[in-house]
Amino acid sequence: MARVHGRARRIAPAVAAVLGGMVLAGPLPAPADPPADLPADATPPAGMPGSFAALVKQMRPAVVNISTTEMAPAANPNLLPQLPPGLQRFFNLPGPEQRRPQRMMALGSGFIIDPSGIVVTNDHVIRNGTEIAVTLQDGTTLPAKVLGADPLTDLAVLKVDSDHPLPHVEFGDSSKLEVGDWVVSVGNPFGLGGTVTAGILSARGRDIQAGPYDDFLQISAPINLGSSGGPTFDERGRVVGINTAILSPSGGNIGIGFAIPSELAKPVIEQLRKTGKVVRGWLGVAVQPIRPAMEQALGLGSTKGALIASVAKDSPAAEAGLKPGDVITAFGDRPIRQTHDLTWAVALTPPGKEVPVTVDRDGKNVTVKVTVGRLAAHQEEAAEAAGKLPQLGLGLRPLSPAIRNQYGITPDTQGVLVTEVEAGSPADEAGLQPGDVITQVDRTNVFSPQEAIAAVHNALKNGKKAIALNINRGGQEAFVVIGLGGAGQP
Repeated sequence: MARVHGRARRIAPAVAAVLGGMVLAGPLPAPADPPADLPADATPPAGMPGSFAALVKQMRPAVVNISTTEMAPAANPNLLPQLPPGLQRFFNLPGPEQRRPQRMMALGSGFIIDPSGIVVTNDHVIRNGTEIAVTLQDGTTLPAKVLGADPLTDLAVLKVDSDHPLPHVEFGDSSKLEVGDWVVSVGNPFGLGGTVTAGILSARGRDIQAGPYDDFLQISAPINLGSSGGPTFDERGRVVGINTAILSPSGGNIGIGFAIPSELAKPVIEQLRKTGKVVRGWLGVAVQPIRPAMEQALGLGSTKGALIASVAKDSPAAEAGLKPGDVITAFGDRPIRQTHDLTWAVALTPPGKEVPVTVDRDGKNVTVKVTVGRLAAHQEEAAEAAGKLPQLGLGLRPLSPAIRNQYGITPDTQGVLVTEVEAGSPADEAGLQPGDVITQVDRTNVFSPQEAIAAVHNALKNGKKAIALNINRGGQEAFVVIGLGGAGQP
């Protein structure tokens, strides 16, 4: 963690300044009197708070620091067997005495929602933690256990035990926020402790390709590394968002942050708190947004709605008679303007519930009744746009903005992220690690897990005994060869 130094300095009464090539020396002139029409105690314009101090005093004690201990995988000295030894230094491989799992510390933020010690944070803050600790504002550190976590929405719920009730905050209704409303974020950027930033709601419904349920609030309050999982408050001190990602083309803060809306987070958090998992509804359709050219070609009257591209066999949608080409405009009492409106509406519907679905079919409004099914585990994996290569022992995910922010991957790096490496697998023996980015498979660029999987399957079908991967680790690239002798056919 960077150290911050500060020193008070006296300003001499006489200064010299260079203005347009002219050097002026002497005492500073007295400040000009304020305009006659601007009184010294002028209040801020209507709608602009004079101070957030009272609000901060109320909510800051419930915001916590979350630290996790993670075990980094042991370094593999054979990562680059076909390259000169000097290139291994680019990956900072240790000597023989250090080739064992290393303990690492990670920091994030969270907030208490119940005096009994229920803490909310991001899934990515605690995902790989073997030990999790929560530090309160007064410096007390308490061990925490995970009640439940949901990678698809990047939410997690923790529990800490205390001998007294803990300060807590309550959720507000993010649906009532309007673009331009004030918001206040609290977190622990760079491990500095509780830090408060203020801004406005810049936009709603942002899809940053972090997952299938993207529907983020975009806020202008600065959010930095370490603030993930911290709360965003409205002017009443209610939590309306959970900070999860920033847009950072250069690696620094440019003032564009994203928060999970409270209206979508609350039902997920409630399920995680009660059962440790999330049960989601399933419709069984693939949908796509309606572009202006598509609107004209299909003879639609609007670009609003979710266009059905395909219907899964024996799915609730198929049984209800939904067809490719139908445009879903309402799901129950929820209007569907964009595809993620439908994704969330279905996901939050209890399985077994019958819902009227309104579609535009050949220019006519048609309503069908659908009995919502339950999204199975394998369907969740597909919804997450992830992929697995069991032949190599690899788990893969696409490079979304949130993933890039989490792993420090630059915008110009293209490929797929390695999320897991099975112990003893061909990938493990070759030295691949979670966090690596596969940029090429057999000298073919890959941009999605599906493309990487297809390239490996093609190599297996062609009878190859080994496959070359180009990987990027920490900004350095190299080729890694993985044997396929025991991989078998896809």
